Amino acid sequence: MGEYRVVIIDSDATWRRNIKAMLAKMGYWVIGEAEDGVSGLKLVRTRQPDLVIIEAFLPGMDGHEVARIIHEDKLAPVVLIGNSTQQNIIEKAKAARVFAFLMKQELEYNLIPAVELALMNYQEIVRLENQVKELKDTLETRKVVERAKGILMETMGISETEAFKRIQRQSMNKRISMRAVAEAIILAHNL
Repeated sequence: MGEYRVVIIDSDATWRRNIKAMLAKMGYWVIGEAEDGVSGLKLVRTRQPDLVIIEAFLPGMDGHEVARIIHEDKLAPVVLIGNSTQQNIIEKAKAARVFAFLMKQELEYNLIPAVELALMNYQEIVRLENQVKELKDTLETRKVVERAKGILMETMGISETEAFKRIQRQSMNKRISMRAVAEAIILAHNL
């Protein structure tokens, strides 16, 4: 479980206390509380929690809207809580990309499992997004190196293997990435 940091945004102080007690009992650390959406969002941005628990209906900025912004800005996973499971509420929760929607009356039994799953799934999503970014960077580097090899082959009349070795050698000699060498070759060729 670890000491995950949580922010609770709920208009009802009694519910905030109850949720805080449930979380503390399981080793979670509540680092901030807010009673409305605007101050809750500010709190999330400044405190950078590992998880946010938000009431669906908040004064000012609605809980769904706060959850949507938190998701879009990749600030933390969100567990949304409410008193109703009407279809439009569930649709709003889905649109906000929350990790769970729980009924307040059932929090005692469902909160900790939902929190643990939200944290685990969010960490996996972050890991996969980083992996995709790395793969895109690798692919882009290969494209740039291929283009630079083509330029060297054309202008110097050398083989593909020799062009690659020259880029690689320059990279090692100058202590810069092969991509940087390839970009310099392309830039020089375009001048």
